[in-house]
Amino acid sequence: QVQLVESGGGLVQAGGSLRLSCAASGSILSINTMGWYRQAPGKQRELVAAITSLGSTNYLDSVKGRFTISRDNAKNTVYLQMNSLKPEDTAVYYCNSRLTRLAIPARESEYWGQGTQVTVSS
Repeated sequence: QVQLVESGGGLVQAGGSLRLSCAASGSILSINTMGWYRQAPGKQRELVAAITSLGSTNYLDSVKGRFTISRDNAKNTVYLQMNSLKPEDTAVYYCNSRLTRLAIPARESEYWGQGTQVTVSS
């Protein structure tokens, strides 16, 4: 079994910062991409940031310059440093990973965390 466990959400005032963490655990052979999505009430889930195993990143336009994604491959952990937060960043943030389990046959699958609430007050 594979689990993605998130932490670091909470309530912060506009202009503040939060750091999200997501650790993947279980029978993992390799991890390709890790990333963060978010979903605000009444809106579709959207990709916030993603990072490949080689460190290539991509970001949602509205968070560029404010959010930074990073990963620790030795710990199977991805981080999202969120600075200059705005009320429109309020959402449930979900960790996402495409990884290959230690299983036969070995094939890549997508996994999701349970979500962590980020609320930015004005």
